[in-house]
Amino acid sequence: MPLQAGDILERVRRVELRASKLASDLMTGAYMSQFKGRGMDFEELREYVPGDDVRTIDWNVTARLRRPFVKLHREERELGVVLVLDVSGSGDFGSGGVSKREFAAEIAGTLAFSALRGGDKVGLLLFSNEVELYVPPKKGRRHLLRVIRDALCFRPRGRGTDVQGALTFLNHVLKRRSVVFLVSDFLQSGGAARRDIFTEIGQTNARHDLVCLHVVDERERVLPRAGVLVVEDAETGEVVEVDTMRESVRRAFAAGAAGRIERLDRALGQTGVDVLRMSPGEDYASVLQRFFEHRRRR
Repeated sequence: MPLQAGDILERVRRVELRASKLASDLMTGAYMSQFKGRGMDFEELREYVPGDDVRTIDWNVTARLRRPFVKLHREERELGVVLVLDVSGSGDFGSGGVSKREFAAEIAGTLAFSALRGGDKVGLLLFSNEVELYVPPKKGRRHLLRVIRDALCFRPRGRGTDVQGALTFLNHVLKRRSVVFLVSDFLQSGGAARRDIFTEIGQTNARHDLVCLHVVDERERVLPRAGVLVVEDAETGEVVEVDTMRESVRRAFAAGAAGRIERLDRALGQTGVDVLRMSPGEDYASVLQRFFEHRRRR
């Protein structure tokens, strides 16, 4: 059933208030210390010293003065931050009263507040098995509220998941190096599941600063003892019966889930991206703070 305007406004306000509170000065400071843009504003010339990037040599000045000089550029403080959110059917699942999509939207809102407080632009890309919506990076509270509203309430056309397609699109439209937060449960379905998404993730990380946020519900790892359950795949529509009273079934389910996560971690690790894993209801603000502090120390 479509949400009414009043319901949408209430949900946006609720996320705005919580995200604003969580995007504290501490988080903003940790965030800004690590994600800095590389400026292109010319500042001064100085004589070349061993170790300087040869690409910064000013050949006209070097030829005129007959010794090498390099151009120095002022660091650009303003960043582009793009939130790439998975809005596929599996995001509607939530065992604790909060769906994965709602949780992802709140994380996105907190990151957006942190970025805007630091004077950065924020953009949004929503995807399923197709690119659903792209909002170019901008500033301002009105823009921020639009980002939160779309993250929460946009109704996707597709139900599947294609991470690779989303990143291919982003790399095409996003010309300037930016910070990209990819928020997904990484449950690829159908033909997309057989595609090599990790090559595209590695290429995106080479062009930008990519951080993968893996959202996984606890019930996707462990089955409760709840009798015979009829379970439907939210993306493919496949329906199966599961007897959760059988220990062998619960053990096989947990082993399968652990194996998927292990394979995902191994593949993401090979791309060089930073990965965070969070579950709906978790205190994600402290997780993000520790992550930013770790990057700063590293």
